[in-house]
Amino acid sequence: MDLFYTSTRDDSVRVKASQAVLQGLSAEGGLFVPEEIPALDRGLEELAGMTYQEIAFEVMKLFLTDFTREELLHCIEKAYDSKFDTPEIVPVREADGVSYLELFHGPTIAFKDMALSILPHLMTTAAGKNQVQDEIVILTATSGDTGKAALAGFAKVPGTRIVVFYPKDGVSPIQEKQMVTQKGKNTFVVGIRGNFDDAQSGVKEIFGDAVLKAEMKAAGFRFSSANSINIGRLVPQIVYYVYACARLYKKGALKEGGTVNAVVPTGNFGNILAAYYAKRMGLPLGRLICASNENRVLYDFFRTGCYDRNREFILTSSPSMDILISSNLERLIYEIGGRDSGKAAALMKRLSEEGSYEITPDMQEKLGDFYGNYASEEETAAAIRRIYEKTGYVLDPHTAVAEGVYEKYRAETGDEKVTVIASTASPFKFTGSVMKGLGQECGAADDFELADRLSGLSGTEIPGAVREIRNAEVLHHRVVEVKDMKTAVKEFLGLA
Repeated sequence: MDLFYTSTRDDSVRVKASQAVLQGLSAEGGLFVPEEIPALDRGLEELAGMTYQEIAFEVMKLFLTDFTREELLHCIEKAYDSKFDTPEIVPVREADGVSYLELFHGPTIAFKDMALSILPHLMTTAAGKNQVQDEIVILTATSGDTGKAALAGFAKVPGTRIVVFYPKDGVSPIQEKQMVTQKGKNTFVVGIRGNFDDAQSGVKEIFGDAVLKAEMKAAGFRFSSANSINIGRLVPQIVYYVYACARLYKKGALKEGGTVNAVVPTGNFGNILAAYYAKRMGLPLGRLICASNENRVLYDFFRTGCYDRNREFILTSSPSMDILISSNLERLIYEIGGRDSGKAAALMKRLSEEGSYEITPDMQEKLGDFYGNYASEEETAAAIRRIYEKTGYVLDPHTAVAEGVYEKYRAETGDEKVTVIASTASPFKFTGSVMKGLGQECGAADDFELADRLSGLSGTEIPGAVREIRNAEVLHHRVVEVKDMKTAVKEFLGLA
């Protein structure tokens, strides 16, 4: 049977998976959600004998029901191949009694590769299934990692163009170099004078511009998104939580009837929402530990039931989490609100107009799966140093935020259950912050010089993703004010 998708803001919407992937965002601004969360139809014992690619199929077939078996297998085969630097795709490494789920072995050394390696194939397959003749324009805002992963996925893909907006002064030097050196005539990278929330709000405004949509239609274009608001991004993220539990079961760390806690460094809430969906599918996950940095909007939400973005925006050493509007939280709000689209739409309207909203006590009671906390900049640096000195294992700042929050969780609850931490980026992507965390003097060294030193300290090879951009030519120079984002898109498409 087909699984249909509705909108968090309009219950009358009902589309197939391929249509949801193509559209990215529902017409009224809501996010697509499955009408029900399907149950896993394979047990851990069976899953433990499967490869990453085989588990990907077992999960995706349940959500993407209008894709044929052959179509899904083709997309998976194209996505999870030699572009990853290990045949495992996602190694699970032990350090200091915790399992680290290494999600950074793809072409851009960040967890976004796990979904953005497959999204272009899902999208072009979906376009064929729905007889779409228009050229698909991927419009994306990034806090650092999504941008490069999306660019790498869509570059040179026939029938697509991709526009990425990033905060000019809000990403690491290596993140920026990865984006602005991107090759491919169908790619366009633009810095904005503002933060990630400005970029994300600007992108949503462009999506909702009816006049522009009509102009694009007349010119043979249609928008879609590579952000985690796209269900085609979210579903592949569920896979690695299933894979982690299967691996822990195979190793004997997860016993029959036991559960695993998951710690997830979180900004836009997509990665931890995928864990929540995995748990709803029947995966034996325990507490979902939401780790925030000093932009602690999610921590405050889980403690108080009030979501309030009216606060100072802080630039931290974990820039991919420097977010005050966590878009994917809307999907959780829809679920805990009894799947009431009117209630979700009203709260999102309040967030847009007033910058805050408060959920009801009844909704707050349904957040029991989650634990929220945050790590300060000092605690993040301390986590990097502590784990390295105890084990020789090096964490990137985002994973260090998760480690710092996990220590607080253990101290607060006494829970020593088997735990997996989502390790979301290579430390080589944030060499300056990592070296400072390790107590190393950086001086005037640039991030590439620091990568050489980090390689020596950690005994690990510099990833190819860093080596290849060291001397790469900068191809994208555009920087605009937030108000000029739409004009930049129109110019790229030849509509200005």
